[in-house]
Amino acid sequence: MLEWCRDREIWIVGDLMLDEYVRGSVDRISPEAPVPVVKVGDVHNRLGGAANVARQVAALGANAVLAGVVGDDEAGRWLLEECQRQGIDTRGVYVDNCRRTTRKLRVLGHSQQLVRLDWEDAGPCSDVVSAALHDRLAKGRMADAIILSDYAKGVLSDGSLSRLIGFAHTSGRRVIVDPKRYDLGAYRGASILTPNLNELARAAGRRLDPDDRDAIVAVALPIIQAAALEALVVTLSDRGMLLVQRDGESQHVPAVRRAVSDVTGAGDTAVAVLATALAAGSTLLQGMEIANTAAGLAVAEVGAVAVAPHQISSALSEAPRGKVVTREELAARAAGWRMAGKRVVFTNGCFDLLHAGHLSLLHQAAELGDVLVLAINSDASVRRLKGDSRPIVPAEDRAALLAALSCVDAVTIFEEDTPLETLRAARPHVLVKGQDYGIENVVGRDLVETDGGRVVLVPLMDAKSTTAIVERIRVGEAAVG
Repeated sequence: MLEWCRDREIWIVGDLMLDEYVRGSVDRISPEAPVPVVKVGDVHNRLGGAANVARQVAALGANAVLAGVVGDDEAGRWLLEECQRQGIDTRGVYVDNCRRTTRKLRVLGHSQQLVRLDWEDAGPCSDVVSAALHDRLAKGRMADAIILSDYAKGVLSDGSLSRLIGFAHTSGRRVIVDPKRYDLGAYRGASILTPNLNELARAAGRRLDPDDRDAIVAVALPIIQAAALEALVVTLSDRGMLLVQRDGESQHVPAVRRAVSDVTGAGDTAVAVLATALAAGSTLLQGMEIANTAAGLAVAEVGAVAVAPHQISSALSEAPRGKVVTREELAARAAGWRMAGKRVVFTNGCFDLLHAGHLSLLHQAAELGDVLVLAINSDASVRRLKGDSRPIVPAEDRAALLAALSCVDAVTIFEEDTPLETLRAARPHVLVKGQDYGIENVVGRDLVETDGGRVVLVPLMDAKSTTAIVERIRVGEAAVG
């Protein structure tokens, strides 16, 4: 997926900020007031707000095009110069000599924030400025996705939201919004909103418990429907993320436990990675898992940072998880493996009464790549294929046995007669079947080969099959009888 990010164009529209950091040591309290005295060690600046979102998009290798407003001042000039150093296209940035560049100065002692000072003009930008931002963006290549980074500093006015969301609808592009308004209906027509739990609770007018996912879904659904959204991705801090879709389906992705140094910019990282992954072709669940991982890495650093692709890939491949997964979970996990550069191998079957022939096939398959994914037929699917007397072992037990094998990295159960839809989710590099198949009869061959993969037929052990074992048992029972 990292390769696909490189030719994507992402527009980032929103409030631009300069984040300033003063770091030092604290060893005494001021005699003038009960406040700590910070002995300054270093001072440095970073891109903040929508500019930080753009920096993360650019770090993923996509073409980040930034639109917003800065003042005609030193802070604005530094911000534009730093964007250019980071490879961010600033054609959509408007220099307004009637506004100050938004600045946030944080003073830290021993890596702990002691105080923050803000300079800002938060009134809504005029329609003239909003129109100018849109016109400047439209002069270049069309975006693959549009991010609206709203910090309530005036860039995303009602007129600007209407213009940008309407344009995206006309162009068939997704709009992903990191919202700040109390009324989430203001983003009506956008594709996805990424509120944190506090923002969602504020919009709903009630407190929400991060562990009560049913309550979160119940609050999110009316907002999704009223605002004609595709979904909400609710960030839950150390609980991860919760995807709530228009049809009421929800999916939770837990956070990987990490030491938290600073939550500054975590939301920027999440929306940047989610939008870029979606533009690169990921599903919502895949994108959410990648974004969740990136945000977890971001909070381990002090200040707003851009997380490198190799960091995300490494974290995804190392995350401790169970092996028996749903199709959606498999899709997200497979995306992570591909990002980490791992070769994904796929095979499938009923695997009823695990025997030596099964083990031989699985070990041969595992040797063809780095990760082995196994899809097994559900009980109903087995009955349709083998008759009412099968399976002998229920699907959940078959999955548990197979997941216990060291050569298997993931097991999923499919309800259909063929694994085609599961193959679409896993998108393996190698599809393995036994040599009792003709290659022209392998389900999913065209899909895998079109995606650049290959089909491999491996030799089978003689006289090793579940059917033969069952028949020998029946013969033995008849003889005893």
